[in-house]
Amino acid sequence: MQHVHPHPEDHLTSSAMLQDIVIGLSDGLTVPFALAAGLSGAVASSALVITAGLAEIVAGSIAMGLGGYLAGRTEVEHYEAELQREYQEVHDVPHVERAEVDELLAEMGLSEATRAQAVRELTADPDQWVRFMMKYELGLEKPDPRQAPKSAATISAAYAVGGLIPLSAYFLTSTPTEGLALSAVITLVCLLIFGYLKSRLTGQPPVRGALKMAGVGALAAGAAFVVARQFTAD
Repeated sequence: MQHVHPHPEDHLTSSAMLQDIVIGLSDGLTVPFALAAGLSGAVASSALVITAGLAEIVAGSIAMGLGGYLAGRTEVEHYEAELQREYQEVHDVPHVERAEVDELLAEMGLSEATRAQAVRELTADPDQWVRFMMKYELGLEKPDPRQAPKSAATISAAYAVGGLIPLSAYFLTSTPTEGLALSAVITLVCLLIFGYLKSRLTGQPPVRGALKMAGVGALAAGAAFVVARQFTAD
């Protein structure tokens, strides 16, 4: 008899990594771009824009990575707390938990006779019982404890890559004004491409998503530039 081994599936991991890349890149493209645009309206040296931009990218990468790590750890801790609470409820009020299992199975469309047998089998093993309640009552999937450091690294790297894109223009030009013009072109093209691809992957209208992401970046940069000009004018 041939044994069929289940193939490993990486859907959740891939989805989590894609989400982290999107978070890091979207912020990395917009925040340093807005900062560089603001400084371009206030200073006359490209070196100052580059220095401030690199400092922001380093600080932003660390902050974004730490945020991703803490979010991942919070998810793990929340799951563990709910898991312990569910074990406690199964131990303390099993009749209530059995009634909840029956109710969940009824919502799935099972007949009364089938539900009665299913309840007996599901509640015979406390671990299986708790897993069922965690998934179908609370809607919680067990998170990967290794995901938090992975998210931190992915978000940080994506932010740094995204931030270097608008800043690269200032390495190629001699004045902040020229740098801003080139940076705007490079960044808006990247935002359009990134917004398009992101929307395609998430099932959203791609053209609308591209225009929305580019619009957000342009608005942030324009606001920063105008504010900086107002302060320098005073």
